[in-house]
Amino acid sequence: MSEVKNNVDFIQLLEPDMSIKILNHLDDPCDLVRVSIVSSSWHRFVIENGLCKRLCLRMFPEISHVAHSIELGNMIEPVCNVLDNWECLKRNHKVYAFLASGLTPTWKNCISEAISASSTDNYPEESIQNTLEPRDRTENRLLYWSSKGESDPSVPETLGYQLISKLCLVTEIHVQPFQAYFQHGFPIYSAKAVRFRMGHPRYPMELESLVADDMAANRMLGDSQFIWTYTSPEFPMFQENRLQKFKLPEPVLSIGGVLLVELLGRVQKQEMDELFYICISHVQVVGQPLSPAFDIKIHHPSGKCTLKYFPQTDWCVPSTSSPTIESNNPSRLRSLMQSGVRRWEQIILGALLGSGSVAVDD
Repeated sequence: MSEVKNNVDFIQLLEPDMSIKILNHLDDPCDLVRVSIVSSSWHRFVIENGLCKRLCLRMFPEISHVAHSIELGNMIEPVCNVLDNWECLKRNHKVYAFLASGLTPTWKNCISEAISASSTDNYPEESIQNTLEPRDRTENRLLYWSSKGESDPSVPETLGYQLISKLCLVTEIHVQPFQAYFQHGFPIYSAKAVRFRMGHPRYPMELESLVADDMAANRMLGDSQFIWTYTSPEFPMFQENRLQKFKLPEPVLSIGGVLLVELLGRVQKQEMDELFYICISHVQVVGQPLSPAFDIKIHHPSGKCTLKYFPQTDWCVPSTSSPTIESNNPSRLRSLMQSGVRRWEQIILGALLGSGSVAVDD
C-alpha cells in the first residue's frame, strides 16, 4: 500500500476571513516576519491583507490618526499613481512593518537637547539649557530661561529643541512657567498662549552647530532655516507655577526631529524696569521615538526621506551579552540560542525590507 503524504496549508484550506482572524492574534512584529517567509503564498497573503498595518494600528492605536497620511498624504512616495496595486501593497507593507517594529512601546520625554532661544536676558545664567531640567532650582542656583524685557506685551518668543529621534509620534507637549520667588509678590512669568511647530532643517546642516552657545543665545529659528511640517493650534497658557500639559488634537508623526515652542504674548511686567518678560522653567515632549535600529535620512532640497534599518542593532529580542558555553548552565545555553535567533530575525527583517530602506516624501 503506497504511503500518502497529506501536507495541509491552513491558509488555503480555510476561508480568507478565518485565516485573517487567526493571524490577527499575533502580537509581535517578529511573528509576522516569520509568517511572511513560510512560503510565497503566505507572503502574498500577509501583504494583500495588510496584516502589518493591522498589527501596527493595534500596537499603536494613536497612529490611526496619521495612517491616512502614510498612504495618501505624500509622506510616502505616491507609487500608486504609477505602479500596480501589488506594488502599492508591498510598499505599504514595508512602511507599516517599519513602524510596528521601529516605534518604542513606551512613552517618554523625546527632547534630546536645546538648540536656541529667540532671546536670553542673562546668558548663560538664564539659558534655554535650564529648561531641560525637570526641577526649577538646585542648591546653588535657580534653573529657568528668561527672555529679554519688552515694553510691548505682544512681542513673542521662541524656544527650539532637538528631539531624540528624527521620527517621533508626539501626543503632548508640557511647558512650565517660572515663578520668581526672589521678587516682590512672587510673580509668574508665563505667556498668554503657546503654539508648537515640528519639522526639519531646510538645508543640509548639522543641528549640533545650532545648539545654544554664546553666539546662539539670541537666535530666532525661522522659515528660512527650517521646513515646518506641522503647526499646532494656539493653546492658552495659565499664569500658574505648574507643568501645563497641552494635548495635540491628534497624535503627530514628527519627521525631522526639530520642535519649536512659540510663546505668544506676555502677561507679567517686572517691577524693577517696567518691562514684560517670559520665563520658562521646564519643557517636555511626550511621545514614542524611533528605536535605535532605525533612522531616517532627509534628502535636500527635495525634502524626500529614506527610512533606514540597521541590522547590527537588536530589534526583536532584547540585547544580551555574548554568553560563554557551559553545558551545566541551561540559562547560558538558552541565551546562546536566543542570540542565534536574534541574528536570524535581523536577516529576515532585512530581507523583508528589501534593500533596507523605504523612500518617503516629507
